[in-house]
Amino acid sequence: MNEQDLVAKYKQKLSQQLDIQATMPSSQLYSREYQIFRTELLPPHMTAYEKLCNFCVKFLKLKVSPEKSAKMQDMINTCHLQTTPSAVLAASYLVPLIFMILGVVFSLLILDSIFFTLFSLLIGGAGILILQKFPDFMATIWRMKSSNQMVLCIFYVVTYMRHTSNLELAIEFASEHLAPPLSLDLRKVIWDVESGKYETIKDSLETYLEGWRSYNLEFVESFHLVESSLYETSDERRLGLLDKALDVILDETYEKMLHYAQNLKGPITMLHMLGVILPILGLVILPLVVSFMEGVAWYHIAALYNVILPVIVYFMGRNALAKRPTGYGDADISEINPALKKFKNVIIRIGNLELAINPAFICLVLGVVLLLVALSPLIIHFMYPGYDTTIGGFDLLGYKESSKVEGLVIGPFGLGASLISLFFPLSLAFSFGLYFRLRSQNVIKIREEAKKLEDEFASALFQLGNRLGDGLPAEIAFPKVAEVMEDTVSGRFVSLVSINISKLGMSVKEAIFNPQSGALSAFPSAIIGSSMKVLIESIKKGPLIAAQALLNVARYIKEIHKVNERLKDLMSDIISDMKSQIAFLTPAISGIVIGITSMITFILGNLSKNITNLGAEQAGTQIGTLANLFGDGVPTYFFQAVVGIYVFQIVYILTVLANGIENGADKLQERYLLGTNLLKSTIMYCLIAGAVMLIFNIIAMRIVGVTAIMGT
Repeated sequence: MNEQDLVAKYKQKLSQQLDIQATMPSSQLYSREYQIFRTELLPPHMTAYEKLCNFCVKFLKLKVSPEKSAKMQDMINTCHLQTTPSAVLAASYLVPLIFMILGVVFSLLILDSIFFTLFSLLIGGAGILILQKFPDFMATIWRMKSSNQMVLCIFYVVTYMRHTSNLELAIEFASEHLAPPLSLDLRKVIWDVESGKYETIKDSLETYLEGWRSYNLEFVESFHLVESSLYETSDERRLGLLDKALDVILDETYEKMLHYAQNLKGPITMLHMLGVILPILGLVILPLVVSFMEGVAWYHIAALYNVILPVIVYFMGRNALAKRPTGYGDADISEINPALKKFKNVIIRIGNLELAINPAFICLVLGVVLLLVALSPLIIHFMYPGYDTTIGGFDLLGYKESSKVEGLVIGPFGLGASLISLFFPLSLAFSFGLYFRLRSQNVIKIREEAKKLEDEFASALFQLGNRLGDGLPAEIAFPKVAEVMEDTVSGRFVSLVSINISKLGMSVKEAIFNPQSGALSAFPSAIIGSSMKVLIESIKKGPLIAAQALLNVARYIKEIHKVNERLKDLMSDIISDMKSQIAFLTPAISGIVIGITSMITFILGNLSKNITNLGAEQAGTQIGTLANLFGDGVPTYFFQAVVGIYVFQIVYILTVLANGIENGADKLQERYLLGTNLLKSTIMYCLIAGAVMLIFNIIAMRIVGVTAIMGT
């Protein structure tokens, strides 16, 4: 019998005895699991970008320099994209080139506009640079999301290795309890060993950590201390190294965040000036520019304010955010616990029936209705060209003939139309803002309850650990702690475990982890789940070991909470400034400026009309020459629409930036803040802009009336 026959014989015997597929290597099993996990985790825009790159490289093959290729490949590997540097480069040239060709053809042949021709070339040129930097951009976001979980990662690894000194099992334990994307990174560390790429878990881990050396040295140092604990023969020295690993990442995190907070004030001030103050104050001058320069239309202003400026502000903000060091941050618990995904919908309960409605449908209908109201002046004029009415001395629509092009009717210049245009930003606020709010408010309430439990849970663990240390089994220790901690959130958790054990006859593990009635189903928290899993594992080694494990976990939770509070204190000044910009300054300044703009447009329009009429009577004189200086102007209706949309965009960008600085890559909190801020700020802007427009137009009407009397 040769060697191959012997291997086949034992594989067959193993398959019969253990009921496993011995013919399939574990690497294939884990590989398949990793690929499924990767597909589920990667957001749609990343997989779409991956497919785009792989498609473009079929038509355009470009050679990338070795140095640039190595750097780009590192970015691609960081965010787990399955593409190549050559494909990224092909997409970065091919897509903008197609856009520029189509843009130039459309601008010259259909619009007959040199401005939009240059605009298309500018956007296409910028697109080349942006698409080449896109892997770097995604890798930065990935690193920021991962770094949010690094303190918890070390916490899970250290917690597990205190009772079981096995690095591979500790990494697997951490990957089960961490939120994406760091969980995917850790799974890949194990997968690289299973697939035979590396011989040991240490080699695979070392390669992974090498990618973090330039970005997060304390994470690397902490893992090295964890690895060093494997070589210690003394249990006391081993546990000391594990404690030191957690201390290193906590202390270094605080120090790096301190420097980040000190260096952030300058960029944030510049962002506020360039993105908010100067563009909005520039709107005061624009009516004069438009009135005295022919060829400048509202869509030119929209291209500047709603495309170019938001992109510049966004990338300036992202650049400041990319420098954020490892910190703290929460995950979207609905992504970790699929049972909570239903709470992303609007839930209506009718008796025992539970109806879940996707908020996208509600917000889409509401947004379309408000948009139709905003477009009503244009729709009315299109359907009834001569229709107009006057309310309180002001025109509702205010269409008029152009002074430059004979037979051309322009508008709407009326105050009524200007006020109706406020529904443009409102349609965006009630579609996007309300969607984010409804999508996140139920889930964030559940997470806030879980966070309250986390804040109290350290003391519950201390008490539970002490009861176990007295020699009591866990089945008796839980009811004892529940009696002491009555009327607290953690007391409710412990009571639920106790009830499941005593009344439903469950084991401790079932009482905690049962998907339907387990205590964790009511309090979804990764930290609590991992703590309870440590309890279940350590109980097997006796109540004294379990007691020591819980006491250490409680101490770690206290230390992490203390550092997180210190980090929030560091950021409080900057965050409070940004919140005031979002909540009041930006909408208030914009609303006042659009009111002033409305008054200037009204005065210039009437002045132009009077001078044109006078110039027609005295053709050839200096007054006739002066009449030719005035253009038709741009209606406040379009001005306000551009500014209102810009306010919406700036509030969106500043909210994303403020959340990123304060909470890291916390998508759930980001959606909740977007829902709150977009609604409140946009409504405040519309109220201020509407009131100021009304007041200033009344003043302007009196000024024009006095001028007309003086002229006669």
